[in-house]
Amino acid sequence: MSDITSSQRIYSIATDPIYIGTGGYTIGRVDNTIVRDPITKIPKIPGSSVAGTWRYFVALEAHKYFANDEYRINRSSRKNKIMEEIFNPNSPDWIKKHKGNKYIAIKCAGQDEEPQKTVDESKNMDTGHCGHCIVCKAFGYSKKDKSWQGMLFFSDLNILFFPVYTRFGVKWISSERILKEAGLLNKNSEELTREIVFVQEKIKEEKEKGYINLGWLNLPYKIEKLNIDLDKVKSKDFELKPQDVIVVSDSLISQIINSNLEVRTSVSIDPITGAAKEGALFTSEAIPRGTVFYGEIRVFDRNNLNNENLPSKECIWQALENTKHYYETLGIGGMTTRGFGRMKILTRLEDGECKIEDK
Repeated sequence: MSDITSSQRIYSIATDPIYIGTGGYTIGRVDNTIVRDPITKIPKIPGSSVAGTWRYFVALEAHKYFANDEYRINRSSRKNKIMEEIFNPNSPDWIKKHKGNKYIAIKCAGQDEEPQKTVDESKNMDTGHCGHCIVCKAFGYSKKDKSWQGMLFFSDLNILFFPVYTRFGVKWISSERILKEAGLLNKNSEELTREIVFVQEKIKEEKEKGYINLGWLNLPYKIEKLNIDLDKVKSKDFELKPQDVIVVSDSLISQIINSNLEVRTSVSIDPITGAAKEGALFTSEAIPRGTVFYGEIRVFDRNNLNNENLPSKECIWQALENTKHYYETLGIGGMTTRGFGRMKILTRLEDGECKIEDK
């Protein structure tokens, strides 16, 4: 193996408003608030939400490749079968090249129903985590006789570019600190120089000063050259142009983002009358569609460190790449049945050829 740990920075865009609630109600502008970074107070998508949904997507995708419904439903029926009998011939490498996948089930996602069972007992049961498949090995599991941390690590998805309405149309705002953390700002590269709007609280030369409204804030701006690599957040459906980007100061960006979140008013329905329930009006805030996020995924390859039958890191990256499309339909977070949650992963995640690593 080349390197024990491989990592990739990922970029994504919200195609629907995204709601990751904090739980309960608060007294203030909205009743249902969303998760924020405790230091910057900027909304984010927690890494736990990304890991939980992606675990389910991998288990869901694997079920497409079972040879028949009996294998899809019952683990016990696969006990003495070989991989070629259990899965279709057109199965991807991340399915075929890890022998532990013969025990995979949709139950390997979500909460384990049988944590009191041992690993050997679970692999032939039709409930709980099996402890052998790529889902359990990559994302982790805990059984009576063994706990496994997993090989995947997900960071939070933080806001990179945030859409704000201005008198010049919709613009995407960011700050110098965020651009550096996301790996898009490179002051030494002349090839990536773009002219963008740079918003400051004070601008010395009056002749260069113009004004732009960012929501309810009216701020002075000037044109500056910053080396921002916008190609990293480009897809066939979405492209940010230099004239659409506004860089604001680090001290202002939290206020601007929190002032321009989507706030939606809802009412509970009485199931008996079918009409609005008295006194059940509530508001929820959400990260608006068009917001661009950045984060990081790491794979810790432990094949050289123990005697486990583990999938290779290449197989894990391939599994993530093959299942990221579920975010575009099933989404992430709450209220996904009411127009929230869809997201698109913009980064290609495959990293080399999937190998057989079973010992």
